[in-house]
This record gives sequence, structure tokens and C-alpha cells, in this order.
Amino acid sequence: MPRYQPISNQLFIQNRKNFNEHLRPGSIAIFFSNDIMPTNADGAMGFKQNSDLFYLSGIDQEETILVLFPDAKEQKHKEILFIRETNEHIAIWEGEKLSKQQATEISGITTIYWTHQFEQILKTIIYQAEYIYLNSNEHLRKYIETETAQDRWNKKIMQWYPLHKYERSAPILFKLRSIKHSVEIDLIQQACKITEKAFRRVLNFIKPNVWEYEIEAEMIHEFLINRSKGFAYSPIIASGKNACVLHYIENNQPCKDGDVVLIDAAAEYANYASDMTRCVPVSGKFTKRQKEVYNSVLFVLKEASKLLRPGMTFEKYNNEVGRIMTEELLKLKLITKEEVQKQTPDKPAYKKYFMHGTSHFLGLDVHDVGFFYEPMQAGMVFTCEPGIYIPEENLGIRLENNILITQNGQINLMENIPIEADEIEELMNSH
Repeated sequence: MPRYQPISNQLFIQNRKNFNEHLRPGSIAIFFSNDIMPTNADGAMGFKQNSDLFYLSGIDQEETILVLFPDAKEQKHKEILFIRETNEHIAIWEGEKLSKQQATEISGITTIYWTHQFEQILKTIIYQAEYIYLNSNEHLRKYIETETAQDRWNKKIMQWYPLHKYERSAPILFKLRSIKHSVEIDLIQQACKITEKAFRRVLNFIKPNVWEYEIEAEMIHEFLINRSKGFAYSPIIASGKNACVLHYIENNQPCKDGDVVLIDAAAEYANYASDMTRCVPVSGKFTKRQKEVYNSVLFVLKEASKLLRPGMTFEKYNNEVGRIMTEELLKLKLITKEEVQKQTPDKPAYKKYFMHGTSHFLGLDVHDVGFFYEPMQAGMVFTCEPGIYIPEENLGIRLENNILITQNGQINLMENIPIEADEIEELMNSH
């Protein structure tokens, strides 16, 4: 059983209802859990459930299959869950797997079969359907060289039933998953609270000659004792010049007196991600220049956060954040007015020191699914993470909060995580 507190199955019942409303009449949709990926010899990586299957069922176990068939002739076939059958050997070596009753309690689905019965059951109902919805990873930033369980099964199903009409589930899930249910918001908030505890812990720990990986170790300790499985993504603990490498994950250098350490690390909770970045002076006090750059980034963060509201388009948002950042870089004398006058839309002057996007969707995945070409809506959760990176000064500052868009504005889900430069200095020097 997962270590997080049970989630109300009303969430998953509602998610399935919403999904079914987008299907064509006479459709069946099929979802597969992720594989447990091998390492070497008989080793395996930890299990991470397929986000779409979890979203629709709440089942956090390998070898799970979900079939949704709203127009099935028999009531019992409208929703079917297949789970791994347990036995004495599995119970002794791996621990108990879910019983059928437990699977029903978690998911709200009453028809449960064992996974090995999938092909036989599918054969009895598939010819009642005209359309088969198959799922796939359509994330724009995906880079996958291995074949997933979903890919493998998609091939088989298309081979077995070549005369059906096939549709994609992903566009429906991009739309649905981008608007968070109140239960989901509570889970993301819980991940943020655990992240806050870890950050407050390391503020008391960071000092000259502490190693980056020691900071990582302090954080994972706090995550685990608060029912998190761990980091929501590979943690970046980057001191000095390392902070100018956007995806620095080696975390293997000492933090030197006079440097700033960038911490981009956050907890997951119940498969939901949080995503935090904070910057901390190793000595407990920022230099005048470090504080100047820090406060510029903080100003951009606050202004950019205000722009995250219903109806805002990403194009307009990114242009506005770029304008605010340009003003700050001029004040910091990092770019000149001449450079700004010569800039082109493709190559704005600010990109020299702020080269990544400001916001992405957040949810079951750190870079969650959603459509960047559609206006923002209430219920969406975004990161907001401007940064200024100055390799020649051994300084990289990025600050990041998680923002929930509401009907009348936004809520910062990380408002209790210290971010003001003075507060960070005060907390570092209070023990």
C-alpha cells in the first residue's frame, strides 16, 4: 500500500465521468500502467505509475489495466479494472498486492478482474464498440528511447482488432488534467508544505564547506519522514558557477564562503509534484551585488505571478515577463540600451541572462500536461520561475513558486516558504 494517506475515490469517479463525456458514442478506452524498469542483473528501478491511469483510477500498482466503455451492453462492463493477482510467493517476496475489494475502495470501480484475464474479457466486449481510444505520451518535451507498456499494448490491440476506428485519449486528458479538482490542489499543497519543512531545515544547515549532496541528503530526510516518496524530480543543488547550468544535477561540489547556492528541489506527495527554487548565501549573508541581482529576480517573480490569471495567453505572458526582465537587466547594467534597440523578436536582449521559459503546468507530473496555445483558466496550477544567470560573476539566481489560478486572480501555494532576502539571512543566522 502507498505511504500517503488515502485519497477520496470521489476524485477518480469524477475524473472518469469527465473523461467519458468527451468520448464518441460507442467508444471503449484502454489504459495501461507503467512497467517496472530494469537496472542490471535482477535489479529494478522504483515504480512510477502512469499518470493518466492514476488520474482515472487512483491505483498505484504495476500490471494494472483500466477499461472504460460507457455504452457497454452490460452495466458491469462500463468500467473494468484489471489488477495483478497475488499469491503466497509474491506475498512473501514482495508483500501483499491489492485485493479486489481494496481496488474497488480506492477507485470506486466495482468490476475487478485479474490482469491475466484481460485478453479474454476484452474479446467478449470489444465488438460492441466502434471506436477504440488508445493512450500515448504526447508531451512536447518527451524523449523516450524505450518502449512503454502502453506502446507495447497499443501495437497488440491494433493488430488484434484492425477494423475498429482508433482515436487518441491524450488530447482529452491534456484538457482535463490541466484544470485541477480541489482534492488535487490539496495534494499539491501538501507537497508544498513538505517542501517548506525541508527548506527551513537546510537554512539551519548550510554553511561554508558543506557539500551540495549533503544539502540534498537533509532534504530527502525531511521528505521521507513526511510520507513523501522523495524528490518530485532530480534535485538541483548548485553552488557558485554551477547555478548557471540550468539542469545541473551532479550535486558533488563543496559550497564555498561567499557563494550563493541555488536549490531547485521539491517533494512529491501522492504522485503530485511541487516545484520550488530558492537561493541561499552560503555564508548566511548576501553581498551587495548578490542581493541586487536577487531582488531583481524576486521583483520579476512577483510581477510575473500577478499576470497568471484567467484569459491570459502564453504569448502575451512571455512577452510581458520579457519586458519586465529587460528593465531589471538594464538596472543591473548587464545589458545596454543599444542592445535592447538592436534586439529582434527571435533574439531578445534579455535571453543572454534569462534563457528559459517562466512557467509550465504542474500536477501529477512536474512538467504537467496542458495546451500552451490556449488561454489560462481558473483551476490551473503553474510554476513561476524567472532567473538571472551571470557566469562571469559565478552567480545564478532563480526563484520559483507554484501558483494556482483562481476566478479573480491567483494563490501562491508556496507563500509560507521564505523568499525575501532579509528573511533568509535572518533564519540562517538565528541558531
